[in-house]
Amino acid sequence: MRMLLIDAGNSRVKWAMVEGGMGLRQNVLENTHAPALSVAFSELPPPDRILISNVAGENMAQLLSAACAAWQCPIEFIVARVRQCGVRNLYEHPAQLGSDRWAALIAAWHQERASCLVVNCGTATTVDALSAEGEFLGGLILPGVDMMQSSLAAGAAQLVQAEGVWREFPRNTADATFSGSIQATIGAIRLQFKALAVRGDVRCLLSGGAADKVQLHLKLPSVRVDNLVLRGLQIIAQENLS
Repeated sequence: MRMLLIDAGNSRVKWAMVEGGMGLRQNVLENTHAPALSVAFSELPPPDRILISNVAGENMAQLLSAACAAWQCPIEFIVARVRQCGVRNLYEHPAQLGSDRWAALIAAWHQERASCLVVNCGTATTVDALSAEGEFLGGLILPGVDMMQSSLAAGAAQLVQAEGVWREFPRNTADATFSGSIQATIGAIRLQFKALAVRGDVRCLLSGGAADKVQLHLKLPSVRVDNLVLRGLQIIAQENLS
C-alpha cells in the first residue's frame, strides 16, 4: 500500500510518500508557498491512503484537501487520542494535544521504548515527557529561538533584530538576544530532563529546524532525530491497517 504522509507545521509543510515501509519521495514547502502544493503533489504517484497532521489552521486544511482531491482516496486528519500505538495520553483533554506532538511521541516511543524527553525546536519549542511505560506525562510549549528574537525586536524599540552568535557573556545586542533565546530554551529542556530523571534513566530526542542550534549548547545526552512527526504518522497508519 502506498501512503502519503503530511506534516503541516506552523512554518512548513513536509511530506513523504512511503510504500511497503520504504520511503519513495520526500519534500518540504514553506507555508507561504502552500498554494503551490497542488503542483508539487501532481508529480507524485497516486497514494492509496493519506494521513495528515495539521497544526497550521483551517485554511491550511482546506489547501491540503484541495491539493489531494484529484486522487479520490481517503484523507485522514489525525487527532490525539487517549491511547494509540502503545502511548497513553495523560493530557487533561487528550484531543487538545497537538497532532504533531502526538505523532512525535508515538515515533519516539517506538524508537526508544524507554523514558525520554521529546523536544521539537521549530516555530515553537515543545518539550514533552514520555514515561518508561509509554505514558505522555505532559509538556512545555515556549516560543522558538527565532520567535523569541523577533518578539523582542517587535516589542522593544531599541532592540533591532540582527544575526547574533552565542556567547556566555554577550557584549553586543545581537549576541545578547540570540544567546538569551538559546539559554532560555536549553534551560527549559534541562529542567524538564532533571524532573523526568527522578523516575530513572532518560533519553533526549531533538528534532526541528533549530535543533542544531540548541543541541550545540545543551550539554545533555541527546540524539537528533529528523521527521519524528512523519515517522509517527507512518506508525499510526500501520496500526490502523493491522
